Amino acid sequence: MPKPAIATPSPLFFSAFKSKIDQFLDQVLTRHTDTKTKLSSAMRYSALAGGKRIRPILTLCTAECFGVQQETSILPACAVELIHAYSLVHDDLPAMDDDDLRRGKPTCHKAYDEATAILVGDALQTLAFELLTSNEIELPSERRLSMIKSLAVASGANGMVLGQSIDFDSVGKKLSLSSMESMHSRKTGALIEASVMLGALCCTNELDKKETTSIQQYARSIGLAFQVQDDILDVVSDTHTLGKTQGADAELNKPTYPSLLGLDGARSKLYQLHEEAIGSLSQLKGRDSAKLAEISHFIIKRSQ
Repeated sequence: MPKPAIATPSPLFFSAFKSKIDQFLDQVLTRHTDTKTKLSSAMRYSALAGGKRIRPILTLCTAECFGVQQETSILPACAVELIHAYSLVHDDLPAMDDDDLRRGKPTCHKAYDEATAILVGDALQTLAFELLTSNEIELPSERRLSMIKSLAVASGANGMVLGQSIDFDSVGKKLSLSSMESMHSRKTGALIEASVMLGALCCTNELDKKETTSIQQYARSIGLAFQVQDDILDVVSDTHTLGKTQGADAELNKPTYPSLLGLDGARSKLYQLHEEAIGSLSQLKGRDSAKLAEISHFIIKRSQ
């Protein structure tokens, strides 16, 4: 399959949204933790350590696509990022992936200690749901309840946690493509889909069935694309660029898209998912989905 034409993401667009998210995360952690404690320090270390912020940016951009101001969508976006931060802290633990680096810095359990890292993950996770109960989100309580359910399902026993469990059980095994996609739709895709759906739930008007289906299909496509590109980068990139240990999946003998499809096959799969995502956005008639399209472009061409 030929490589699609890829636009360069606007640095101003990404940096402006990332700056807003970082600012609010800082405020949230200051307001909701005892800043004099080791736990608070470690939470800030993990949540404010940089990163692409793709998930919360997806929440903001989806909300914007449906006519919602950032004042309404920023706290749901922060909730998504806190869940993501918690998952990374726990994934890096010795009992899990046993990683030393995250975003170019020592992982939380290396910078602090293992017990603190476990507690940091617990605290970040629960803080995410606390944010969604806040009256600062100017939406009806039923809509905030839908956000809580969406995020809980995506991150729990039928979503991200199940995907991680299947991933560990699959070490050393060869999975079929459908089994691989089922695993990653939970491990990586579920939280990305929730990021998009929380943005859609910020809309005060109910979306029609066609719009809901289209935005879900977009989210599922980019969620899988994100994982495919992760697997490709684990093969072709380097530790310095990635900010985490390159080749870790191969060393752990985990099933990946390149190991199943070959590098060229994985890239073809990546471009196919991108085209599916853009096709789904084309169904959102009368909506400005340009930034969502740009994120899909970014996902398939990112280098870390």
